[in-house]
Amino acid sequence: MHPDWFITAYPLGAPRAGVSGSGSAALPGSGSAALPGSGSAALPGSGSAALPALPAGSGSAALPALPAGSSPQGPAGLPAVPRPPLLAAPLPPTGALPVVPGSGDVRGMAGGGLQPIGRPFPSPPPPSAPEPAPAGSVSPNPGGVYAESQPLQPGSAPIIVPPGRTAAASLDGMDPADEAALREVQRLLGTSLTEAGGVPEVAARLQAALRQATPNLLATLPGGPLSQREQIAQALTWLVGHLDDPPALVAGCTELGSALAQCGVTLPAPQLVGAALAEAMRAGLAGAWRQDFDQAWRGTWQHAHDWIAHGMATSGYAPITWRAVVVEHELRRPDLAVVRVRPYLPMPYRPGQFARIEVAELPGVWRPYSLSGAPRRDTIVELHVRAKTHAGVSGTLVHRTSPGDHIRLAAAEGAMGVPTDNRSDLLLVAGDTGVAPLKALLIELAATNDPRSAVLFWGARTLAELYDIDEITEIAHSCRRATVVPVISEGDPGPYASGLVTDAIAAYGEWSAHEVFLAGPPIMLEATSAALRQLGVAPERIHHDAAE
Repeated sequence: MHPDWFITAYPLGAPRAGVSGSGSAALPGSGSAALPGSGSAALPGSGSAALPALPAGSGSAALPALPAGSSPQGPAGLPAVPRPPLLAAPLPPTGALPVVPGSGDVRGMAGGGLQPIGRPFPSPPPPSAPEPAPAGSVSPNPGGVYAESQPLQPGSAPIIVPPGRTAAASLDGMDPADEAALREVQRLLGTSLTEAGGVPEVAARLQAALRQATPNLLATLPGGPLSQREQIAQALTWLVGHLDDPPALVAGCTELGSALAQCGVTLPAPQLVGAALAEAMRAGLAGAWRQDFDQAWRGTWQHAHDWIAHGMATSGYAPITWRAVVVEHELRRPDLAVVRVRPYLPMPYRPGQFARIEVAELPGVWRPYSLSGAPRRDTIVELHVRAKTHAGVSGTLVHRTSPGDHIRLAAAEGAMGVPTDNRSDLLLVAGDTGVAPLKALLIELAATNDPRSAVLFWGARTLAELYDIDEITEIAHSCRRATVVPVISEGDPGPYASGLVTDAIAAYGEWSAHEVFLAGPPIMLEATSAALRQLGVAPERIHHDAAE
């Protein structure tokens, strides 16, 4: 990589014509803003600080890395924050967003979100040679294993400076003056965010401005207004906190672009988002908006937009996964747990779908689990996991997983979901943990105030196996017309029906005009489908995912 790539258009510290304020230094680069709209009037000011542009034809974000172990002064004069390993830190808990950018608590957000399937976790380290996966493993991407610090784009990864090496001595050719310029822009961004009221307030104003300027953007993303505001706050904090780490910054923005593309987002013109960001900042500064603040935000956003757009372009051919943090783990039975996770980046799924999951303990081994949750309300994904043994992915999730641990989820699969093209009533039949996707369908009916009738039959061997009955009954009560019918096949049924679930279905009513959704063990799916056909339900009205 030629050192001239990092030479700034103007000498550091030299005044630029027409620029007032503190005389902020331009970000290192060739002086060209690579993003469209760089001349837009959406953000005031004539200057444009430029992050390093991507080399023409480069398939990877080959920006320089800073010296490992460096600990720059935090933004807005805060004490220095040591940089954790790339893509390895969890997000702050919901409702506890850091106000000051640069916090180590959020350095893992975008960098840890989307990764090529099969990439191992930071611990244990990847093997020196590929190892065969255990028998029966399912890998959405059989194409090999990637290092944790490798960005999403094809091509060579950015050079990471080993400990003890200085930036000037590194092979990437980055000059210490470039590092100082990045930190100066980082300081300006952090100072402006603090003076504008802090990250949460700026995020709330940015959300309102985006809703007015481009309402379809937020409507396409998963989650409700509160969770989206939290994600915006986390994104702003992450952006400023990683400005002095170009490889992580480029990789994170690229991965965010891939996630947005998976959500069906069409990236709006940079002028729209830039104007919304400027309005969110200026409104909190009460007329004290400075030229150097404008320069710093203009250049940073222009390049971030370009890298996000690059990630959106690669999403069509690069398999991706979502890194998620465990936020709750409830052992409901000795062999069963309800695990709630929060993906770091927006993850689209329809209620009723499933996703393949990898745990750190077994890199490269993927197992399918149904996704339950409320994608219209928040970004929490709920997994119902039953483990027959202590081994495998299920055993790890049930017996050796705690809040703060990380998993990976592949893209959601499956055709089950509340039908939108007809108004037929619904019959839902679950066995054991098969209640998870059907619980998601009830949540969707409640969230949309759907007028259709829905009856959920949940078959279990004993009363103790109705591990989620209270919450599911509460969800049914919030629907307009939903009923839950537990059926116990062995022992005391308590207040519920006893016998086989197929007998209870036959005795309950007539189902030929219903859309039927089944979820549970393979034997249960086959027996219930046969019984429903005998009751006059057409095969095309019976829906379930293929057994694996």
